[in-house]
Amino acid sequence: MSQQQQPGQVQNMGAARQAGAGRQPQAPADGGTGVPGLFAPTLKQAGRTPPTVLDALVRLGYVGALALESAVAKAQAQGITPEQVLMGDSIVSTDQLARATAEKFGINYIDLSQFEVDMSVAALISAEKARSYEVLPVRQYEDGSVLVAMANPANVLALDDLKLMLKKELRPAVAAPDDLAGAFTKLTNLDEAVTEAYDDEGDDEAVQLEVRESATDAPVVKLINSILVQAVTVGASDLHFEPEGKEMRVRFRVDGVLQRATTVPRKMVSGMISRLKIMADMNIAEKRVPQDGRVALRVGQVSVDLRVVTMPSVFGEKVVIRILDKSSTQLTFDDLGMSGAAGDRFRTGFMSPYGAVLVTGPTGSGKTTSLYAAVNQLNTIERSILTIEDPVEYQLNGISQVQVNNKAGLTFAQGLRAALRSDPDIIMVGEIRDGETAQIAIEAALTGHLVLSTLHTNDASTTVTRLTEMGVEPFLTATALEVVVNQRLARRVCTQCAQTSTVSAEQLRKSGFKADKDIEALQAVGCPRCTNGYKGRVGLYEVLGISETIRSMILDRANAQEIEEQAIDEGMDTLRQAGLAKIIEGKTTIEEVSRVSGVT
Repeated sequence: MSQQQQPGQVQNMGAARQAGAGRQPQAPADGGTGVPGLFAPTLKQAGRTPPTVLDALVRLGYVGALALESAVAKAQAQGITPEQVLMGDSIVSTDQLARATAEKFGINYIDLSQFEVDMSVAALISAEKARSYEVLPVRQYEDGSVLVAMANPANVLALDDLKLMLKKELRPAVAAPDDLAGAFTKLTNLDEAVTEAYDDEGDDEAVQLEVRESATDAPVVKLINSILVQAVTVGASDLHFEPEGKEMRVRFRVDGVLQRATTVPRKMVSGMISRLKIMADMNIAEKRVPQDGRVALRVGQVSVDLRVVTMPSVFGEKVVIRILDKSSTQLTFDDLGMSGAAGDRFRTGFMSPYGAVLVTGPTGSGKTTSLYAAVNQLNTIERSILTIEDPVEYQLNGISQVQVNNKAGLTFAQGLRAALRSDPDIIMVGEIRDGETAQIAIEAALTGHLVLSTLHTNDASTTVTRLTEMGVEPFLTATALEVVVNQRLARRVCTQCAQTSTVSAEQLRKSGFKADKDIEALQAVGCPRCTNGYKGRVGLYEVLGISETIRSMILDRANAQEIEEQAIDEGMDTLRQAGLAKIIEGKTTIEEVSRVSGVT
C-alpha cells in the first residue's frame, strides 16, 4: 500500500520501511540541511544507498513489494518503465519519485513549494536554456558554487554545459518535474508577461511597449521582471531595494509587514538601479538628491501602477516602489467589511448631502481605499465629483481627478479653492496636511459640499483636537464634521494551518481588551499556503459619529479622552474592541490585533 504525502507535511526518509508500513513521522522542516525545503539523502547517511529508484521507493515505504512486483510485470507487458506504471496507477506521486531519485543518486532533494529560490541566481541563465535543460539555478553558496535543481541528475551533458556557461562549480539536487515546471512559469520567460505602458500626453491611449532584453542587460532586465512578477503574485504593496555594503537587499511589504525576497550581487546593483530609473523616466546621472517617477505595467492579466522613489544613502541609492493594483478601485462599501453600527455611521456620514467625512490612521492603513469605496458608491450621473490627490493613485470613470503639482504652485489648498469654483457636489481631498487645507475643507463642508479626506491621527477622537491645533475654530469643526473613521489593517489568519486555543477573560483584560468571558481564538502557525501563518488582511474600524452631545463638547473644547468616553457611551467600539470581534469571528489573532492597535 502506498503512502501519499499529505499537504504541508514533510516525510522522514531516514529508515528503510517494511512494505506497506504505517505513515511515517514528520521530519524537520529544514530536512537536516538547515535550509527549509532542502532535504539531505538519509538512506546514504545510513549506509544503505539503493542501486535503483525502485529500490529507493521500497526502502522509503512509498510502495509495497506486491505492488512493485505487479508494476514490473505490467511494465514489461506494455513496454514502459515500472515508474511510469506506478505513477499512472497513482501508487506513487511525482514528488515521491523525485525523492527516491535523490536517494538513488545520494544527493539532496528540493521541495520548491518550500524552498526560497534566489531570483538573482535564477536569472543567471536564459529561460530557453533552463527549459531545454530542465535545470534551474536556485542558490549560490559562499564558496561560489551554485545549487541547481533538476529533474534528471543523470543528465551530465546539461550539467557540463551549465558549468561552462556559469563558470562555477555546481551542486545538483533533484526536484519534482511538476515543481520545476511551475518554477519556470513563475520565474522565467517573463518578457511575455511584463509590458510597460508609458502615458503619451498627446494621445488618449497608453502606448504598450514590451520589455525586451539585449545581450548586455538581459540578466538585469530578467531579474527586475522576475522580482516584479513575484511581488504582484504575492500581493506586495511595496518593494524595497536597499544597498547593504557590497550587495543589495530586496524586500516585499506583504500584508503590511516587510519580508526578505532576495539579495542582489554587487555586480548587478548599479545596473538594476539604472534600469529602474529608466523605467520611471528619471535622471540616471543624478545620484545626490531624491527623485520620484511612475510607470504603468501589465503583469500577466493584472494592470498595476508603480510609484518609484529614490533616496541617496551611505551605501548608495535606495529605491522604493509602491505597487497600486488598479483592480482594487472597484471595491464597494460592502467589501470593506465595516458592518453593524460602525458601518451604519460611516454610510450615514458619506451619504449626507454636505459636511465633512474624515478617515484617519497611519500610512498604509487603507484610508484612501476606504474613501474610494465611498466615492464609488456616490458616483452617479446626478452628482459632480472632483478629487484632489497627490498622487492620483487610481483613475476612476466619471470623476474629475486633479494631480497636485507643488513645483507649479498647485497645492492641496490651491486645488481646493479652484474646485469650489467648478460647481462640485462632492470633493475628495487626498490628505489634509496643513492648516490652510484644513480651513478650506471645513469651510467647503459648511457651504453645501460633501468633503471627504484623510488625516494622520492615532484614534478618532484625537482628530477633533488635531483640527483645532491646525487652526480650525471649534465652532466650525462642530458644525461641519459628520463622521470620523479611524482604521487599521490587520493580517488575516490562515485557516489552513491555524490552531485553536482557549483564552481566558483575565488574559484578554491583561492584553488591553474589555472581556467578561473566555473565548476561542486562533493562533498563527505557518504553512506553504501563507506567510508566517497569515494571508490577506482584514479591516479594523473605529467610527465616531458626531452626535449633538459631541458637537456641544467640541464647542466647549473638550479633550480627546472626554470625547472618546462619550462616544463609547453612545455605542462606539474602539479599535481594540473591533479587533476582539474579528478575533472571535476567527479572522485574525490576538497578537496581530495587539500589533496594529498598540495593545501591550
